[in-house]
Amino acid sequence: MARKSTPAATEAKEGEAKAGEAEAGGPWLTGQVLIAMPALAGSVFARSVIYLCAHTPDGAMGLILNQPLASPSFEDLLQTLAVEPRPPARSIRLHSGGPVENGRGFVLHSRDWTGEGSLLVDDHVALTASLDVLKAIAEGGGPEQGLLALGYSGWGPGQLDREIQENSWLSIPMAGDDLPLLFDSDHESKWRRAMARLGVDPMLLSGVAGRA
Repeated sequence: MARKSTPAATEAKEGEAKAGEAEAGGPWLTGQVLIAMPALAGSVFARSVIYLCAHTPDGAMGLILNQPLASPSFEDLLQTLAVEPRPPARSIRLHSGGPVENGRGFVLHSRDWTGEGSLLVDDHVALTASLDVLKAIAEGGGPEQGLLALGYSGWGPGQLDREIQENSWLSIPMAGDDLPLLFDSDHESKWRRAMARLGVDPMLLSGVAGRA
């Protein structure tokens, strides 16, 4: 005979289900923004805001949005890659996308322009890693909004989920009217603005999980 379920038993089952979901790597956060918590102070991710381009059972990949690079310039990069025209008709900001493979470039951009091989992350944002997008921008076209990231931020299977459980990251969904957070040049305020989207006062945060 089955025993009657009690509220405590129900909560325990829900907790087990959530734990199993986290161990399996879900829920998937592709297209959301990660906000670094105080637990990451002193690391390369301190006060970083990261757009997640992919989050699957195999791991996660994202680009830091608020670490602009002073060099190289866009024109310098075009020269290195032998992309014409130079000087370009328009430029795009260069960022550090993360600590992995700094020699690789990724253009995160609005979906008003896409090329062959562009990854459509969500309804508003795409990711392109081919030279086509650089040439289009240099010629005065290309996407209306975008940033060029050198390197990326990567996590192995289940790693990001564990870091979220350890209170290293918060995540927020993105909508069309959130594009300024991704692409505007006010890098100093991005972390605070991202926190404000959650209604969180950064001054009340602690690096210890479960405390405020």
